[in-house]
Amino acid sequence: MSELTINPGVELRNSRREIYEFRVRLAVASAFVLCMFALLFVRFFYLQVVQHDHYTTLAEANRISIVPIVPSRGIIVDRNGVLLASNYSAYTLEITPRKIDDVDGLIDDLGTVIEITAKDRRRFRKLLDESKSFESLPIRTRLSDEEIARFAANRYRFPGVEINARLFRQYPQGELFSHVVGHIGRINANEIEQLEDKGLDANYRGTDYIGKVGLEQSYETHLHGTTGVEEVEVDAGGRAMRTLSRSAPVSDNNLVLNLDAKLQEVVYTAFGDFRGALVAIDPTTGGVLAFVSKPGFDPNLFVDGIDTQNWKELNESIDRPMVNRALAGTYPPGSTFKPFMALAALNIGKRRPEQAISDPGGYNFGGHFFRDDKVGGHGMVDMYKSLVVSCDTYYYVLANDLGIDNISTFMRQFGFGSRTGIDITGESAGILPSQEWKTKRFRQKWYAGETISVGIGQGYNSYTPLQLAQATATLANDGVMYRPHIVNYIEDIVTRARSVVEPQPMRTIPLNPEHLKVVKNALVGVNKEGTGARAFAGTPYVSAGKTGTAQVIAIKQGEKYVESRVAERHRDHALFIAYAPADNPKLALAVLVENAGFGARAAAPIARQVFDYYLLGKQPTPVKAEKDDPKAARD
Repeated sequence: MSELTINPGVELRNSRREIYEFRVRLAVASAFVLCMFALLFVRFFYLQVVQHDHYTTLAEANRISIVPIVPSRGIIVDRNGVLLASNYSAYTLEITPRKIDDVDGLIDDLGTVIEITAKDRRRFRKLLDESKSFESLPIRTRLSDEEIARFAANRYRFPGVEINARLFRQYPQGELFSHVVGHIGRINANEIEQLEDKGLDANYRGTDYIGKVGLEQSYETHLHGTTGVEEVEVDAGGRAMRTLSRSAPVSDNNLVLNLDAKLQEVVYTAFGDFRGALVAIDPTTGGVLAFVSKPGFDPNLFVDGIDTQNWKELNESIDRPMVNRALAGTYPPGSTFKPFMALAALNIGKRRPEQAISDPGGYNFGGHFFRDDKVGGHGMVDMYKSLVVSCDTYYYVLANDLGIDNISTFMRQFGFGSRTGIDITGESAGILPSQEWKTKRFRQKWYAGETISVGIGQGYNSYTPLQLAQATATLANDGVMYRPHIVNYIEDIVTRARSVVEPQPMRTIPLNPEHLKVVKNALVGVNKEGTGARAFAGTPYVSAGKTGTAQVIAIKQGEKYVESRVAERHRDHALFIAYAPADNPKLALAVLVENAGFGARAAAPIARQVFDYYLLGKQPTPVKAEKDDPKAARD
């Protein structure tokens, strides 16, 4: 029997052990797979059952895009239907900066397809600095059909650039109504925050513009309208497939003004090359018929976003075209203050109409000689003559007799030193001086000598042309004061229903009719035989008025004002207040002509042309500057 030989280098396989280990590994793997499937099942169950409603909503939102539809802004017209602010549609080329790595390079490339000027680039850069990166900003507006076609053929080259149809604001009258109608501009961060605080932000979705100044700002809620919504089905790439539903936008209200566009143009023409302001009011309602501040500016510059160069020119111009002189400019009223001083004297009992003083050519108070406008004086002067010839000495003495606080208390009733409440923003309150005012302003007491200049509308006196016009209208209306308002009625664009801005009496000043008669007769005398007689010679109607001249710089004691020796910007302002017809006033106004000299020479002729047009239909001619006449009265 042979021996069994075992090779020690050969290991015997244990099949049973290997099978066992394989089964263990298979069981672990199976358990792991089952566990993973269980987890997947739980996750699917959570997503498909528990979160079904949530993800259905998200899916629907991905499928449906909500697109805001911007409403057409309400239009603004004058009392006769002349368009002052309207809308038109045009195509714009817009860039979304967040989608572009090199904006300047992209603009250079765009310039090879569509003309882009340096002005377009400056405006875009200004908008880019003021806007958020996710907003689309216009680089070109009012594209022609040819330009649209050229871009469409090259669109693939410019990701992040789109052509969009937009509504644009247009101001057909240009600078004629720039300060009163105002303009719109792109919404900034502060305005967005204000809209959110008021809960109006949802209604401004998709809206890029908002009223900035004038009626565009103060009547923004009436002009903007209600934003519409369009539900659009989109594919995975975000491309619109079909419209599911549409809620049309509702254009908001139109504004119909009291302003007369032709009268406004007459005023503008009458000013010629002079700077200044005029406000004309219907004294029986407070309706503003003309509201001019010259020079103005072209509000259309702001529609697309004004470029840096034009913005700089407007803000740095020595003529200050952006300042609304009628609303925010404050000036000494000069001798136009005297009729109200006369009324104060009669009301308080400090003067009788027939009571006269001797005018030697000035008034000496505390060692200071307050010079009269006429060398040698006007002789014996009663109240009538004091207004007709505009005697300063009479009002120097009267101011001292009344005292500053009596003057202040009476004048406040006529609106001096207070905002009128007109329906546009930005109004200045002016300065009506008093002891209390000076103490608060300068922490100094009032000196009696300061009252003297106040009596002739100088000193600390400072009021807007609007305040002067309101005070004149109140005087013409026998002490009944109305709040000035520019808007006549608001018209619903759908129903055509009108919401009329009713005349709003502010107060009735308790004035003695006999006192009113004295002052009014004197104001008629101003235009018949006094300082306004030359300007109103030959009129077929009877008017009442008062000239005024306001110093810009002080003159040293003993020196005589000679206009030709004074720099143009330092010359006196010319003022005039008036109403007509005198027995049944239909129009009351205040005129200010900056640095034009005497009110009788520069301001009264403008008022004459306004009345001639309004009452007679006569066309104006520009007022021309005249050389200084040393013999002429200063008013």
